[in-house]
Amino acid sequence: MPFPRDLPGRPDERVVRQLAAALLFEGIVELAVTGGERFSWRSGGREFRCLGTLGPFGRPRLQPGSVEMRGEDGSWRAATLAAMVAGLDAPDPHKTGLLAELERTVSLCRWNATNLPANPRHGLSFAELEGRLEEGHPYHPCFKARLGFDEADHAAFGPEVGQRFQLVWLLVARSCLHQAIPGDEEAFWRAELGPAAWEVVRRRRDELGLSDKDYGLLPLHPWQWWSLREGDAAPWLAPWLADRRAVCLGPLGDHYRASQSLRTVMNADDPRKADVKLALNVINTASRRIIEPHSVCTGPAISGWLTAVVEGDPDFRETYPLTLLPEYAGVIADRDGPLAGQLAALWRRSVHSTLDEGESAIPFNLLMVTEADGNPFLAPWVERYGLLPWLDRLLEVAVLPVWHLLVRHGIAVEAHGQNMILVHRDGWPVRLILRDFHDSVEYAPDFLADATHLPDFPGLHPAYRDAPPDRYYWASGVDALRELAMDTLFVFNLTDMSDLLALKHGMPEEVFWRRVHELLEAHARRHGLEERHRRVGHAAPEILTESLLRGKLLRAREEIHHTVPNIFARFAQQPAPGGFR
Repeated sequence: MPFPRDLPGRPDERVVRQLAAALLFEGIVELAVTGGERFSWRSGGREFRCLGTLGPFGRPRLQPGSVEMRGEDGSWRAATLAAMVAGLDAPDPHKTGLLAELERTVSLCRWNATNLPANPRHGLSFAELEGRLEEGHPYHPCFKARLGFDEADHAAFGPEVGQRFQLVWLLVARSCLHQAIPGDEEAFWRAELGPAAWEVVRRRRDELGLSDKDYGLLPLHPWQWWSLREGDAAPWLAPWLADRRAVCLGPLGDHYRASQSLRTVMNADDPRKADVKLALNVINTASRRIIEPHSVCTGPAISGWLTAVVEGDPDFRETYPLTLLPEYAGVIADRDGPLAGQLAALWRRSVHSTLDEGESAIPFNLLMVTEADGNPFLAPWVERYGLLPWLDRLLEVAVLPVWHLLVRHGIAVEAHGQNMILVHRDGWPVRLILRDFHDSVEYAPDFLADATHLPDFPGLHPAYRDAPPDRYYWASGVDALRELAMDTLFVFNLTDMSDLLALKHGMPEEVFWRRVHELLEAHARRHGLEERHRRVGHAAPEILTESLLRGKLLRAREEIHHTVPNIFARFAQQPAPGGFR
């Protein structure tokens, strides 16, 4: 089931088009506008062209099937991924890797289309929707690469397939472990595993002659266990198994299903129990999906801080209802060694455990897609409540909690579509849920409203002690917070929704974004936050945004950014025209 511009049964065309859009958006190729809606560029001595327009924040809106290249005989033909990648200014191994990810994305999309039914998604549970959200990232062209998985792995562990599986459990020498576990450790494991599975652990540990004082527990994704025994990391893990720094107990406990993020798994036996984020040596979208070692034991501390901030502000209960899914426990082995980030897990509260009677939840990025019949997923709700009433309510629920956290409290979160969950009653937006805080939160010390509950970062990990701003959680200034918040919430999130509403419901994108602008301005006036609002500067003429494809192409260790035009700037200078009806 596609995005609104996708051609049915043509994942190859979608990947080519998203690659072309990313190359143009990030300035990786030099754009020449040759008139009207035609774009052209040269790469590696070859000419390319396509049809499209530039949307909000300069996001290219390319016409399906229009990306072409000129052949040696001078004729134009459909562009190929190989030709588009060949001419890029990057080392050959980087280009070879990128092309492999692009071709693998096409291959897995075709596998899904052949093997999975395209049934309607309304009425499914949140966990089912997480798996059935098969479209992937609407911007990044490597949205389903999953390098490391073969087709059998995809069939067993791909979220779209929805298979159940148990986690593999290790006993790890405590001298090799770092962990942040709330309260009594045995009580924690008994609650997470359940009494029966916990007794199995105790019995096997006793049979092995291993002491509770000397060994702690760590779960692995079953694919990761295979990777660590037979993949690139095997030479590093083998000595651990040989000298009993690690002992495998095998699969046990509850069954899980993969979420849309692949490495985070949801409890299939009891949906109210925790989601578990697990390290995976799989390359997907932008990076290898291990877990940053510094973040594992920091995640619970950040979650506690954010929870205290939200609970201490009544606006998050009464005006901008916001629920957080805290990462309340973390365990990592070999934090500072060769296996760093490959043996790690985080426990996070599940969405299902937060829902009240009559409430349902959907992944926010489901609002950008269409069903098999070509109609948007959100179409029945728009028909029921009316486009403008429903949209205005959605924007209040989705935008204002994130913006209030930024402007009032000085904290920016990575609120992209995968990290946001919409709670609704029969399609009417009720509140927002946010998740994934261990590596996606920033604050500026001189803009933070209250540092009372701020974690003691230097005490959590040695890397934090002399680290400069903008490397971890503390930013050099308010501009960095604006970039994170606007990048994720607006540039790579709501732009895809405004595109869908323009194509399927006839709402001009400028009308959509003016409503967002007026919402932000009204928020500042309502709370007397005009000065802090101006410091954030959401209406600056240009803003920075992350160069997702360039970062992958260059295999950059630090984020790379580029400047884009800011659609909010025009609204700050122009009075509102007659409204859209």
